[in-house]
Amino acid sequence: MSSFYYIDRSDVNLEDVVFNENVAKQIEDFLLEQQFKEKLLSYQLPIANKILMYGATGCGKTMTAKAVAKHLNKKLVIVNLATIISSKLGETAKNIDALFKEAQYEGLVLFFDEFDSLGQIRDYDNKDNSEMKRVVNAILQLIDNFPQKSVLMAATNQVQRIDEALKRRFEMHLEFTNPTNETLDLYYDKLLANFPKEYCEINRTYNTSFAEAKNSALYQVKKNIIQSEIKNQKVAN
Repeated sequence: MSSFYYIDRSDVNLEDVVFNENVAKQIEDFLLEQQFKEKLLSYQLPIANKILMYGATGCGKTMTAKAVAKHLNKKLVIVNLATIISSKLGETAKNIDALFKEAQYEGLVLFFDEFDSLGQIRDYDNKDNSEMKRVVNAILQLIDNFPQKSVLMAATNQVQRIDEALKRRFEMHLEFTNPTNETLDLYYDKLLANFPKEYCEINRTYNTSFAEAKNSALYQVKKNIIQSEIKNQKVAN
C-alpha cells in the first residue's frame, strides 16, 4: 500500500448523501452523461469526467466521491495531496504519474483531497517554488490526458488558493455549502431512522455542517441508549 494514497472500500450510496439543490442537479447531469457515454461519444461529444468540489468543511465532498464511485461500480483511490507535497518534491511528479498510469489500465475514481495544497505555487518566496511549478505542470499534463474510462474528483476548502490553470481542467465545479435548517431536518430524520424511537429524543443543532450535525446527533443517541440501559439495570436489581 502506498504511503500517499489508499483504496477506499466504504459502502456509501447516493441516497446517503444530502446535497444542496445546485449540487444535486449537477451530480444528476454528470451521472446521466456517464450512463449514456457511448451514445454521446458516437457523436464525438465530450464526456465530463473531472469534477472540482469546493466549499465548507464537513458538507459532503468526500462522501460524494465515495457515493459516485459506488454508483459507477468503480474502485475509489483517495490521494491526500498535502502528503505528497510535504514529501520530497523531486519524487512527487513520479508518484502522481504512477497513479494516472493505473487509471489508464482500469476504470477507477481518483479522488484528490486537499487539492489546494498545490496553491503553494503562488508563494513566490518559497525556495521550492521552481520545483513546485514543475510538479504542477506535470499534473496539468496528466489531467489533460486523463483517460475517459476513469473519473477524476478533487476537493478543497480553499478554492481561492488553486491556480486558475488547474481549475479550468475540470469540466464541473460543485460548490458545497452549509445545509439549510430544512435540509438538516431531512438529514436528522435519515440518521434517526436507524434507531428505535425511544432513543431519538435529541436536541437538533442547526446552522452547522452535516459532519457536526451527525456527531451531535449520534452522541445524544448513544447517551439515550446508555441511560436507558442504566435504568433497566436498576429496575432489574
